[in-house]
Order: sequence, then C-alpha cells, then structure tokens
Amino acid sequence: MEMQKMGKQMINFQKSLFENSYHAMNMVFEQTENMVDSFIKQMPMVPEENKKAMNDVLGFYKKSRDDFKKAVDESFTKMEEVFIPKE
Repeated sequence: MEMQKMGKQMINFQKSLFENSYHAMNMVFEQTENMVDSFIKQMPMVPEENKKAMNDVLGFYKKSRDDFKKAVDESFTKMEEVFIPKE
C-alpha cells in the first residue's frame, strides 16, 4: 500500500513539474509570437508570401507543441495505469 502511495506521489510530482514547465514554455512562445506578429505588421516592405510563411511556421510550432503536450499527457495516463493499480 505504501508503494502505491509513493508511486502516485512520484507521478503527481512529475506531472506538476511538466505542467509548470509547459506553461512557462507557452508564455515564452506566445510572447515570441506577439513580437513576430508586431514586427511583420510594422514592415510594409515584407511581401505577403513571406508574412504568410511566417504565420505558417508559427502555426506549425503551435500544433507541434499541442501534439507534444497530448503525447505526454497520454504517457502520464499510461504510467498511472501501470504503477497505480485500481482499487
């Protein structure tokens, strides 16, 4: 019983650590996205295709970040299933 409690605490600690790190990474990404967007809007000499390309890159990073979060969340769920048996 004590091992289950310890396993649950360990997993919860790792989840919390990941969530906090992910949230910090999101804040940095959003600030960067805002700066790039502001920069692009202030540069009239940048062609539309380049603006679109930058927006596509930012969209790709956002999707990749969301996919990564989803994969990690699924992994934590599987860890809980293995290390914390249902009572």
